[in-house]
Amino acid sequence: MDLASILAATGNFSKANKLGEGGFGPVYRGVLSGGSEIAVKRLSARSLQGAAEFRNEVELIAKLQHRNLVRLLGWFADRDEKLLVYEYLPNRSLDAFLFDPSKSSKSTCMSWSTRHNIILGITRGMLYLHEDSLLKVVHRDLKASNVLLDDKMNPKISDFGMAKIFEDESGGINNTGWVVGTYGYMAPEFALEGVFSVKSDVFSFGVLLLEILSGQRNGALYLEEHHQSLIRGAWTLWIEGHAVEFMDLSLGRSFSREEARRCYHVGLLCVQENPDVRPTMSTVLLMLISDHMKLPEPAKPPLFTKLRSMPSPAQPLTARTQSRAPPHSINDVTITTIEPR
Repeated sequence: MDLASILAATGNFSKANKLGEGGFGPVYRGVLSGGSEIAVKRLSARSLQGAAEFRNEVELIAKLQHRNLVRLLGWFADRDEKLLVYEYLPNRSLDAFLFDPSKSSKSTCMSWSTRHNIILGITRGMLYLHEDSLLKVVHRDLKASNVLLDDKMNPKISDFGMAKIFEDESGGINNTGWVVGTYGYMAPEFALEGVFSVKSDVFSFGVLLLEILSGQRNGALYLEEHHQSLIRGAWTLWIEGHAVEFMDLSLGRSFSREEARRCYHVGLLCVQENPDVRPTMSTVLLMLISDHMKLPEPAKPPLFTKLRSMPSPAQPLTARTQSRAPPHSINDVTITTIEPR
């Protein structure tokens, strides 16, 4: 796609057309000459993501086609500009709905049936990446802000700059020495050792599933006057038999207890500390849609995400570090950590 068309569509990247800003850079709404709406991601000079991530996203997503993945329409790159052009999704990202303080105005959109549909859509999208596409892909940065919603609130997974292709059909373990992703969603083996696999994505999916149920960010839940991670809070309520108390208050009583409990159960199974006992995405889908499938009991999840004296989850961390200390639940920003030699 040529630069002139993109500039014309976005009003030369006008502030009025700016939709938001992510780890890659700002995102703009645009209208092509034929009337089609587009979303344009513009690489920021301040972004930790660079030419390699840009190329990775272009090469990967152009080869992936699924109704629950965002569609890349085109791209432009020269020395000064790097632009990704996507289909425009009017409801923006899932996090804007889940974590909006004034949820009441959107309560009809985020009903239980809508949330359940979003959970199943994300599951199918991740299953496609892990098992059903020609490329076996580990996303490595699945989170609420990377799930976009179309006009019917159907979810589409986005942002493939950190994704990796697995040559091994099993989606086996890899160790890059680099830790990339978002604290709060990272599996412990990935956050602490840089070891990732499809089961790392399963952990991120489990965190996201618990966020959809509760309407709370991981790392923003208060229980008994102690600041704890969402995972720990979910586990506490589960073993105490108070699963209903975990659900988003904006749902009231209008949700299926059985469906919600099953989703809750699956979420806890996905965030197990040992990656070998986490289910695959194909098993996750089967567990979510089968009313009669008996689910194994979850074990106590890892507590490495417990908050200590750290900035609030909304405060960005932008520096690259060389620390191997256990990470904290900061989940609004993509972090890259370089392992020391």
